[in-house]
Amino acid sequence: MVDLRPTLAEKRRILQLETLYDLALALQIHRPEEELVEELLQRACAVLDPQAAVVATRNPDGSLRAMVRVGWPEGESDVQDIASSALWPDIEVREGPVGRRDGELAGREYRELLATGVRYRGKLLGLLAVVDKESRRDEDPSFTDEDARFLESVAALAGVALDSARQVEELERQRETLVEENRALKEQISAEVDGRRIVAYAPAMRAALERTRRVAPRGVSVLVRGESGTGKELISRLLHVESGREGPLIALNCAALPESLLESELFGIEGGVATGVKARRGKFELAEGGTLFLDEIGDMALSLQVKLLRTLQEREVVRVGGQQSISVDVRVVAATHRQVEEMVRDGSFREDLYYRLRGVEIDLPPLRERREDIAHLVRYFASDFCRRESIPEPHFSRAALTVLLAHDYPGNVRELQNLVEGSISLAEGEVDDELIYSLLDAEDSGESASALDLASVEARHITRMLRLAGGNKTAAARILGVTRRTLLRKGY
Repeated sequence: MVDLRPTLAEKRRILQLETLYDLALALQIHRPEEELVEELLQRACAVLDPQAAVVATRNPDGSLRAMVRVGWPEGESDVQDIASSALWPDIEVREGPVGRRDGELAGREYRELLATGVRYRGKLLGLLAVVDKESRRDEDPSFTDEDARFLESVAALAGVALDSARQVEELERQRETLVEENRALKEQISAEVDGRRIVAYAPAMRAALERTRRVAPRGVSVLVRGESGTGKELISRLLHVESGREGPLIALNCAALPESLLESELFGIEGGVATGVKARRGKFELAEGGTLFLDEIGDMALSLQVKLLRTLQEREVVRVGGQQSISVDVRVVAATHRQVEEMVRDGSFREDLYYRLRGVEIDLPPLRERREDIAHLVRYFASDFCRRESIPEPHFSRAALTVLLAHDYPGNVRELQNLVEGSISLAEGEVDDELIYSLLDAEDSGESASALDLASVEARHITRMLRLAGGNKTAAARILGVTRRTLLRKGY
């Protein structure tokens, strides 16, 4: 009868194949490099029965990256010993396994050593070494050629897994870097204040936002300048939010009230000054510990400018009809769209108050000088409006965006917001250029778009595209989809 039982050599061969299969499956799972090399060492030791073994990986500069070992006495085979081992040069020049007898590795003497490089696409990532095979029964306690091939197969599988793990690690590092850069960039180019976003992709607006953030924690007075609708109130709110002041933000429009009412609103009024008048605190007292935003400061009467200057200098107010001084701790942020320097020259604004208010000056550019922000603002206003109205957000056609980019926006960001919200309210699906034109033409002329003839609409469109192209007729013709000669023939 034939004995079909596998021999010891066959059993060992089956064990090696099963181990390689299991190892291939285990290495497919993404894990840190330290866990991979430990898995590698355990699998190799389970089959080859060494008295000691070590797996070490290194960085491209040659420094040790990870190391796992068994069979070394405690305190021996430290990182430096493995990193400086003379085994590395032999492995670098040999493609296959390296065998040695009667030597020493990292402080441990050995009778026999078998080692191989862990490579991927010709790049040496690490080494795997086993030392002194355990004696089993009457077998020769030496590593065989079959052991060497198994060790090489294990190292080949490990090379693929290590390279993949490093690629994943590098991608994760890049992702974290990008997330951090994106976060920092968002801080640079935008800010959220009371649920409203300040968009700042254009260099001039980014500079204004950076200046705002830099001065916010300081107690110095700030003068915010810019045309109506450029976001002066939002900047004042950002200054307050990032100031760290615990008091409230109180706002007052100096152009909205007559002089007599403005004085009492600012400084307060004592009871009994006139029949039926009750004592009331002014905005300075209400803003105690916080920020007072004075919008359109250029419209304040000269007589009130004197009292405001004294309040800023002395840090105290006297109510209308009162005699007692009341100390106040208030940071003043003023805003204006007017040319205050000209007002100082013609005597309609006090020079000393001007310099007191403009401890730091922040200039907000008009929207026509920050066209890079227009598309971002359109998306933001559209998303915000549709969320508030609980309606689907429509698509703005390329032609519609082109028209919006070409417009000069005398009303600045506020005008753009109204255009976006108005176009969404009137749109049937997509917002196209004709709808934007109808809103702009009605805005410009005060008449409906239906009253305009085709030639007028065409003329306005060509003029806007020329403005968008900075007067470059070739560029404007490219945007319009016509030749430069066509523009010349039409008189442009």
